[in-house]
Amino acid sequence: MTHPGIPPRTGTPATARGRAKEVVIGLDVGTTAVKAVAFGVDAPWRHLAVCEIDPGPVQDTARIAAAITKSIAQCVYACADARVLAVSVSTAMHGLIALDADMRPLTPLLTWADGRAADQARKLHTSGQAAELHRVSGTPVHPMTPLAKLLWFREHDPDLWARARWWVGLKDYALWRLTGTLVTELSSASGTGMLDMAARDWNPEALRLTGVGPDRLPRILPTTAALEISPTTAWDTGLAVGTPVVTGAADGPLGNLGTAATAPGMAGLSLGTSGAVRAVVPEPYADPEGRLFSYALTDSAWVIGGAISNGGAVVRWAGDVFASDIPAGPHRDTALLELAAAVPPGSDGLVMRPYLLPERAPLWDPDLRGAYLGLSHRHTRGHFVRAAVEAVALRLAAIVDDLERVHPVTAVRVTGGAFRSPLWRSVVAATVDRPTVFTSGAEGSALGAAALALYALGCAPTLDAAPALLDPASAEGDVVVTSAADVDTYRAMRAQAADG
Repeated sequence: MTHPGIPPRTGTPATARGRAKEVVIGLDVGTTAVKAVAFGVDAPWRHLAVCEIDPGPVQDTARIAAAITKSIAQCVYACADARVLAVSVSTAMHGLIALDADMRPLTPLLTWADGRAADQARKLHTSGQAAELHRVSGTPVHPMTPLAKLLWFREHDPDLWARARWWVGLKDYALWRLTGTLVTELSSASGTGMLDMAARDWNPEALRLTGVGPDRLPRILPTTAALEISPTTAWDTGLAVGTPVVTGAADGPLGNLGTAATAPGMAGLSLGTSGAVRAVVPEPYADPEGRLFSYALTDSAWVIGGAISNGGAVVRWAGDVFASDIPAGPHRDTALLELAAAVPPGSDGLVMRPYLLPERAPLWDPDLRGAYLGLSHRHTRGHFVRAAVEAVALRLAAIVDDLERVHPVTAVRVTGGAFRSPLWRSVVAATVDRPTVFTSGAEGSALGAAALALYALGCAPTLDAAPALLDPASAEGDVVVTSAADVDTYRAMRAQAADG
């Protein structure tokens, strides 16, 4: 009998294709797609299964659950003659779902992009409570956080508030769907704004403030904890009963692990629809200036940095506005970036403030608004697009400078879909003004999740050594070459921007 979600058995048998004897599946549940990647242990083999989900500030939990099952099932089928050592889970941060007593969702998934709690976040800043909450939790107070969203529900939807038995994140929901056990883990908990970093437990002050008792939140496990796949999920995916499910961590910290950006002095920079810069430190860090987040990778490895809401989406917006004559899609993006590449660095004086969505780092001000400055008759749509690229790069460079306050940043590893463009690579490398390596691996968070599982199972001597056991090329990359003139141009622009 065929398992649901598994394609018919066609093509070359697995044994003839040289499958690895043991694999680990890294499951990456993002905001636009669910990716499951089967990595061969000590063998250069992988299989990627991708299931798209509807992007947006709110998302259908049923579609997410179905995508999780389908993507894992496709991986299991692709390596049918191999032993799956474990499934390990990476998920996007800052989501919130209300569940009733029967575990039925009362809300869709509210992602980081849901800005309904702007007033609640603003009040916490006005009252002075935001600084202390950030110091204890490591998460800046912002509408993206579950903390702020919980305050919104308490004030605006008392009926749902009363019916909600559980308040959970995307990781918690994914683990429950996979194992039947409702728990969270330290990394995802550290992005809620509700954690006490020092105690590794829910912060009593955040609980008091939101009115959510610890009995309405999942129990916090280590990121290396292992549960077991539920019998139902085992049947639906083709996994063996009892297969370990490693709780894993959040996608950002796991992205650093999967792209070999964990060494001292190394920053990992990722850029897709949004963007982020992160560096790994050995313990939680409470930023006295309130600009950097601090999220867990493991109990003894923490990731500090900042995320921007306005990344590659800014250029996509520019395409919608300035290039409606070009059909939407990847071809439009390529055509626009080619036009922008013909414009000199600095965009002939055209400057963009790229705040189209409620901005996060480094200013954590959701009320900032975007603008173009310095406009003249000579500016073309190529100028507008290049100014957008440069504006995003300047925001990322500001985060790199913030990291420098904590520890010298001697090199940057960049990854993400935007960097398929030579323009994005050259502009970002020249703007951050540090040796920059482009790593083309598109499954960094999935590899990080699988590597964390390998370490958790005792199959890797250290956490940093684990990725290479699954992907020997994970530490490789291409050096991005920049010109001294470009570096000088963007250095001057950084000085002028000064957080503007």
